[in-house]
Amino acid sequence: MLLDNLISKALENPRKLFLLDGLGAILSAILIGMVLVKFEGFIGIPVSTLYFLARIPIFFAIYDFYSYRQPSQKTGPLLQGIALLNLGYCLVSAGLLFHHLETITLIGWGYFLIEILIVLSLAWVEFRVGKRIKKAIK
Repeated sequence: MLLDNLISKALENPRKLFLLDGLGAILSAILIGMVLVKFEGFIGIPVSTLYFLARIPIFFAIYDFYSYRQPSQKTGPLLQGIALLNLGYCLVSAGLLFHHLETITLIGWGYFLIEILIVLSLAWVEFRVGKRIKKAIK
């Protein structure tokens, strides 16, 4: 029911989802690329992998802030676009977690599983809102 409430709220001003997603992407990039790399030993994922994962949300933030500035008739497809990108990021993250299965710690699993859960939830809301907007325009 929480996600349904978020969808209802997001439909009031769907473009705000781009701001939420973009700010979350910046936070992810900072946490992964600046904080987690300092605690590599506690996370169990190599710094090179963390830097790789930190770069991806930077591009998502650019997409989000660009999309926020677009005319509202483009909002539906753009929301579905970032939802698919977020889903892809979750799949890449999960794949890298399993790639580093031998070294990742419980703290590393915990951080990334929480991040994946949050991003998947946001992607689901974005996809649903984008789909409803596209239906309303037709």
